[in-house]
Amino acid sequence: MGLATAYLSLGSNLGPGVELIGEAVDRLAASGLVAVSGRAPLYRTSPVGPVPQPDFTNSVISIETGLSPEQVMALCHEVERSMGRNRSQELRWGPRRIDIDLIAYGDETRDGPDLILPHPRFAERAFVLVPLNDLAPDVMIGGHRVRDYLARLDRSGVEAL
Repeated sequence: MGLATAYLSLGSNLGPGVELIGEAVDRLAASGLVAVSGRAPLYRTSPVGPVPQPDFTNSVISIETGLSPEQVMALCHEVERSMGRNRSQELRWGPRRIDIDLIAYGDETRDGPDLILPHPRFAERAFVLVPLNDLAPDVMIGGHRVRDYLARLDRSGVEAL
């Protein structure tokens, strides 16, 4: 298997989001298992879901890797854990110190209990699509260009930092 391009969404709303996202990107790169090939600007975004909480800081990065999608997810979860995230003690869609989601991995599709690719809700989320569009507007994910998904969404609640 050669190198694949993958897109990761990063978010934080507990603590200094700009610094925490920077730390997560640095930790991913320092693993030696992925090479960060692109980085979108940072955004302040309104939280999604029923839990009242502070605004998020969000961004998207692209990586080049020889890891499988499952191995990329495992690396993302390890970085989250190393930064103090404990998924078992969180509310679903609640506040979090760091969140790293695998949005797309090349043109791979998965529909398993632990990994769905592309990410099942990415096309509904301006906090993912706005920075992803900054980075890769013409990339095809799930049969459509990123810019086309974004054109269908309300961008309110997403503000450049």
